[in-house]
Amino acid sequence: MLLANREVAHFFSKTASKAGGKLQFIYRTHDVPNREKLERLGVFVRALGHELTLRKDGSVNGKDLQVLFNAIEGHASESLIKTAAVRSMAKAVYSTLNIGHFGLAFEHYTHFTSPIRRYPDLLVHRSLFAIQEPHGVDPGKMSRLERMAADATQKEISAAEAERESIKLKQVEYMQERLGAQFEGIISAVTEWGIYVEEKETRSEGMVKLRDIGGDYYALDEKNYRIVGARTKKTYALGDPVRFKVAGADLERKTLDYRLV
Repeated sequence: MLLANREVAHFFSKTASKAGGKLQFIYRTHDVPNREKLERLGVFVRALGHELTLRKDGSVNGKDLQVLFNAIEGHASESLIKTAAVRSMAKAVYSTLNIGHFGLAFEHYTHFTSPIRRYPDLLVHRSLFAIQEPHGVDPGKMSRLERMAADATQKEISAAEAERESIKLKQVEYMQERLGAQFEGIISAVTEWGIYVEEKETRSEGMVKLRDIGGDYYALDEKNYRIVGARTKKTYALGDPVRFKVAGADLERKTLDYRLV
């Protein structure tokens, strides 16, 4: 599948070059990640006891990330690090400007193999057919591809947001039926007002407010991704395993409240 997508994109690129830039085609592109985001990711990964090696220019490539993913496989923090890594990457988009695909390390890439479920793939098929027509390609029709590519990218973003919202809704529904039940989880984020805990099996994330953690007054140690008790010096850090109970579930806001046990 990847090979087919790459070869079609390569064919498009050569055809466009021969036409002197008069023809446009749709590519699936993925820009290099932002350096500041990578540096923050490195700090985040280090706080969880692992290491992401950045190159001298502050960049990484797919092999560097794979080394990290291999190292964290099976660890409790695996899902946290992979989620953070994805958020640190640029968004893959559809475009008529071919800048390559960072994530796949391909110079040319498009979506070609699934025209029955993705509209950009159908547009790619139509472009291939148009190239083979005796009368050639209509540059006027090709000029609309950038707008279509932008629309396809926006629809993809909207679909991903809807998917996330529906998953969160079902997670809240699930926990709403289990108020008071206890679960195992992992601290997924720390803030000045509380810690977020992700349940191990369903990955349902909820908040434990600092004021609800008994026995001490806790404050955020932002640099070390943890909260620290003022009197006892007890800490709760990013990636720590915890046991909690479900204290509240708000379907309208799609939020969960947890309490440590």
